[in-house]
Amino acid sequence: MTASDFVRTYLGLYTEPRSNTASIDLLGGILDTSKDGLISFAEFHAFEGLLCVPDALYKTAFQLFDTKGTGMVTFEEFVEVIKQTTLHQKVPFNFDSDFVKMYFGKERKRAINYTEFSQFLHDFHEEHAVQAFKSFDKEGSGFITAMDFNDIMLSIKSHLLTVPVQNNLVAAATGHKVSFPFFIAFNSLLTNMELCKRIYLNSSGGSRTQEVTREEFLHSAQMMSQITPLEVDILFHLTELISESSGKIVYSDLEALTPEQYMKVITRKLTDIKAVESPEQRGLFVQILENAYRFTLGSFAGAVGATAVYPIDLVKTRMQNQRSGSYIGELMYRNSFDCFKKVIRHEGVRGLYRGLVPQLIGVAPEKAIKLTVNDLVRDKFTDKKGNIPLWAEIMAGSCAGGSQVIFTNPLEIVKIRLQVAGEIATAQKPSAITVIKDLGLLGLYKGARACLLRDIPFSAIYFPVYAHSKRALADENGYNSALSLLVAGAIGGVPAASLTTPADVIKTRLQVAARAGQTTYYGVFDAARKIWHEEGTKAFWKGAPARVFRSSPQFGVTLVTYEILQRLFYVDFGGIRPEGSEAQLPATAADQRSTNPDHIGGYKVAVPIFRGIESKFGLFLPKYV
Repeated sequence: MTASDFVRTYLGLYTEPRSNTASIDLLGGILDTSKDGLISFAEFHAFEGLLCVPDALYKTAFQLFDTKGTGMVTFEEFVEVIKQTTLHQKVPFNFDSDFVKMYFGKERKRAINYTEFSQFLHDFHEEHAVQAFKSFDKEGSGFITAMDFNDIMLSIKSHLLTVPVQNNLVAAATGHKVSFPFFIAFNSLLTNMELCKRIYLNSSGGSRTQEVTREEFLHSAQMMSQITPLEVDILFHLTELISESSGKIVYSDLEALTPEQYMKVITRKLTDIKAVESPEQRGLFVQILENAYRFTLGSFAGAVGATAVYPIDLVKTRMQNQRSGSYIGELMYRNSFDCFKKVIRHEGVRGLYRGLVPQLIGVAPEKAIKLTVNDLVRDKFTDKKGNIPLWAEIMAGSCAGGSQVIFTNPLEIVKIRLQVAGEIATAQKPSAITVIKDLGLLGLYKGARACLLRDIPFSAIYFPVYAHSKRALADENGYNSALSLLVAGAIGGVPAASLTTPADVIKTRLQVAARAGQTTYYGVFDAARKIWHEEGTKAFWKGAPARVFRSSPQFGVTLVTYEILQRLFYVDFGGIRPEGSEAQLPATAADQRSTNPDHIGGYKVAVPIFRGIESKFGLFLPKYV
């Protein structure tokens, strides 16, 4: 096949009608090792093998310059290729420089092999930038104008510039003149942005939202001599221009400066919907849709979490309802494990799920409203850099806990009465409808004060602990795996469930129908007083282990389901995404994959490799005639 057949038809590059044929022939020559103007099947097959090696990008660039197919690059071949690039056309390269002589010899007769060429290509751009500076500094003063600096960067170093950096090049110069040290430091900074990210993470203790001052960053940078104080000054000045920050940076500021590179998206998506094109289009209707989306996913997540731990919840309820000291012969369970065994023995496995249906009906709106309100309030107090104060996290959790009681108290009382109905073997087992009729509308909210007393502090403790645990368990790229989400959810449930057990005991006693001979309670304070007087302090902590064992895994399963669903069914509403839900890893061109079914084997990475010659090395070839 011809070079045009391979580049245009097979790879799908340079497909425009007026595409530059010289550029197409030069790229096709990478495969044409025999240099007969055609690509044979053997050459096509050999290049497929080259694309499979780890340094495929450098080897492809080497074969681009090895125009004669000798396995070496001569000075003439280097000149031939460089003169065809837009790089040389904008700012001509001095082929008589000492840099060239050091690589190709004083007489330029020396040819360089592949390993020497890889270093040469790396150093070439630094030399070209220095030559460009000298060409604009006609007086030899060591200074160029800010506009000359802008022209050099856009011409020679465009592959290192993000759009925000391009738009602030002149402003970054901080005056009419740019010195040579500033010029070198600016280019070195853009080359070492990944190193700057590591310095930031070291300074922030791994947090990606903690603000770091110049002094803190410079202190961490002292351990890495590649970053100079001048580069740090430039870094903070650039971030001030781009993000309008005041002497402090966060991780997202560094990402805005990082040169474009191949990235591996490590989050799978079943859907990828953009509700808005930009955050500015995020109106009231879009926010309503976002909360409806969260509510729907929260409902499903809550049902999954409740089903997973319902047997533990049933044991917890029966242990808390067991009276001690006032009703002779009522102690039917020695502990939570004894209760579990007796339920299995007398009621079967189905007995462990008695009352599950009304529980699921209640859990759907309960968890949905709790998760939605927490996210909504957190969004309102989260700044542009993703920071939220602790008091706002506690307030968000409290609002979430308070809101859920309106929906869940009626279903909670029905669930509890169904759960304890199986304790008396001879008693008739009531249905959920029967319980609702017996209670009436007001009766469904019996124990609501105790429910508020339990749920508000529970959520105020749980959600902040979960958020900080999730951040601590994230990997070096700030990403949370499903396991880390599950662990973070379980960690949050331990203090929240244990510390609110007394309120849960009071709520249970108020909502359970008292049998003959049992103490009757008339309110939160009355119940607290009578439990203290009749059963002692220990009664307030009944069922605490079962409550912790239930709440920790339940919220772990619920939160991991909720966040994974948001990742799988991705909808961009232009708002704040859950922290740790998205991450991209820096990747090489070889990590990319073509979606063209004709690109098999090594050719799956052929297009990214060819494009990488431009994005990695800045060797842009003319696209049009």
